[in-house]
Amino acid sequence: MNVQIIQQRLLSYNCKTEIDEQHAIREITQDVVLAALGRSDFFQHALFHGGTCLRIFYGLNRFSEDMDFILQEPDKEFSFENCINPLKDELSAYGYNADITDRSTAGAAVKKAFLKDELIGKVIEFQYQNQTGPMNKIRIKLEVDTNPPIGSGSELKYVDFPFVSSVAVQDRPSLFAGKLHALLCREYAKGRDWYDFIWYTGRDIDINYTFLTSAIAQMGPWKNQGIQVNETWLVGELEKKILSLNWGQVADDVRRFIPINEQQSLGLWDKELFLQQLAKLRKFV
Repeated sequence: MNVQIIQQRLLSYNCKTEIDEQHAIREITQDVVLAALGRSDFFQHALFHGGTCLRIFYGLNRFSEDMDFILQEPDKEFSFENCINPLKDELSAYGYNADITDRSTAGAAVKKAFLKDELIGKVIEFQYQNQTGPMNKIRIKLEVDTNPPIGSGSELKYVDFPFVSSVAVQDRPSLFAGKLHALLCREYAKGRDWYDFIWYTGRDIDINYTFLTSAIAQMGPWKNQGIQVNETWLVGELEKKILSLNWGQVADDVRRFIPINEQQSLGLWDKELFLQQLAKLRKFV
């Protein structure tokens, strides 16, 4: 019966292509994982953040592959060990044959686990996909930052699929701050980051400068330099970044993560577009 819940959920996506179905079944799996974690004590200690959080709870219209979390308080002893078996059991109840492997490196602050299911095509009926094809192999990475920057805001949200569950998440100003840190400090340009930048700046979302300052001090080219991030500094550094990028390449990175009806707009990606979006931050300076 629970398998039918997943099947009906997939049908509700009204998928038009094989890629649509691939994204849909992975998103549905993420929903099950999140609800299962919410039924445990996981969110007494952790906050959901990142692109998947933004999609599920705030309406971002792009697919996100990973599920990212930060601890509410640093804990170098955190382990996925207590999460894996209950999560497997919950997924099994909905027809999954999931393998979840802890791939954390000793001493690393970010703990990693990988969920995979190579048999989902044997359980769920796909309209566009071959049941033995590679598109039916689910891969989801789960990451927990056990030593996050200080100062994050949070709020309590609820999911109602496949059952009602509570989830502690970063608030939008903190999520925006985390995204800005990625834009400035990631070693390569990621189109998904800049897609999210348009989303944030189009909604007049405030920035948690305490969290951003802590993140800048913790990791990246300004690590341990004592920079107190403010609006003027932020706008100046973002402008340098915008002027330095090859926007054709950046746009190509995000193409497969957004709906087909949005992809034409990627042809508009250039420095003028992003400088215009940046100007929406200048009004606060």
